Amino acid sequence: MKRNVAIIGGGQTYHAARRHDVNQVEMTNEAIRRALDDAQMRIDEIDAVLVSNMEFFEGTHMTDCWMADGSGAYGKPGIKITTGGTVGATTVCVGAHYVASGLFDNVLCVAFEKQEEGDTGAILSSVAHPLWGRSLAGAAVGYFAMMGSSYMAAWGAKEEHSAMVAVKARQNARKNKYAHLKLDITIEDALNSRMLAWPIRMLDMCPASNGACAMILADEKTAKDRCKKPVWIRAMETAHNEQFELDWRDVKTKRPIFSKVCASRIYKKLGVSDPAKYFDVFEVYEPATWAELVWYEDLGLCKPGEGFKLIEKGMTNIDGPIPVNPSGGVLSTNCIGASAMLRVWEAALQIRGDAGGHQVPKDVNRALTTAYGGTNWAVMTALSKTLD
Repeated sequence: MKRNVAIIGGGQTYHAARRHDVNQVEMTNEAIRRALDDAQMRIDEIDAVLVSNMEFFEGTHMTDCWMADGSGAYGKPGIKITTGGTVGATTVCVGAHYVASGLFDNVLCVAFEKQEEGDTGAILSSVAHPLWGRSLAGAAVGYFAMMGSSYMAAWGAKEEHSAMVAVKARQNARKNKYAHLKLDITIEDALNSRMLAWPIRMLDMCPASNGACAMILADEKTAKDRCKKPVWIRAMETAHNEQFELDWRDVKTKRPIFSKVCASRIYKKLGVSDPAKYFDVFEVYEPATWAELVWYEDLGLCKPGEGFKLIEKGMTNIDGPIPVNPSGGVLSTNCIGASAMLRVWEAALQIRGDAGGHQVPKDVNRALTTAYGGTNWAVMTALSKTLD
């Protein structure tokens, strides 16, 4: 890129199933004010504002226009972005390119979802083509049920392994003051939760959260002048498969898979041969427990068919050698429009050493984040403490 780009500030709301005390603009403004305070900046120092959410979940469109006062976008350039579950990470990528281009020095990226004002389940159940998108029938539950059953049949994993992911996520969330589901659960609790579509149970799935996240990106000079602990965006990558070209009836497929392709591209940019050693923490987008196990393999943290062994051995625990989602992940907080941005911000907090109760106990110099949506779309962002 033409210029190096850093994250110099960020903030998020407390996430919950209900936020009747605020409207969308007021809720989003909470995250923006925290981001400005964190960066020690005023809104008039921001050059451009990027807004993102999945607007059809609330049924309120052109959000970038009607919330211009609350987002601080009035009189500033910017755009509205919508790319599915990946949108928060896509917005970070767009913001990074805004700064790298040399046209803007400070860019505010804002992402949110207020799902209580719509019906996300109904929307997801009707987005797919009845023929080509039939594997998406039943919305996300059916999709991940197919993934889980395929994974079990292919590799010999058990329902207990997905339950281990569910427990890890919710126990980590209990350490994160901003997380939605702070559940003190056991493997037995997960296995005894209500069946949705085999092998997906209630605790295998993410919640419907309300919340927002905001981040401020800046050029190298501004970052070094204004920020004590800038976090550098070292590489970004995206890859998509259309749903009718690939689904999860066969996890052993040799066809190009969006997540593997995306990972290989970003590793090539960085010269990474062993991601488990190169990165100190991972924040991955796992709407369901089985998706996290698949991410382990697609990211090259283990060999194909060994993802469930990582969780079995505690390798991806917050105090393990390969910490994955110390924040609690999407399984604990899923304000869809902001979920992918939260992965980036939570990774940045780990690098800064500012994650609080869910800070991993080892030094964090590099982090990798993933976004997942649409239904086979991936966006990855690599962050580092230094430019070395």
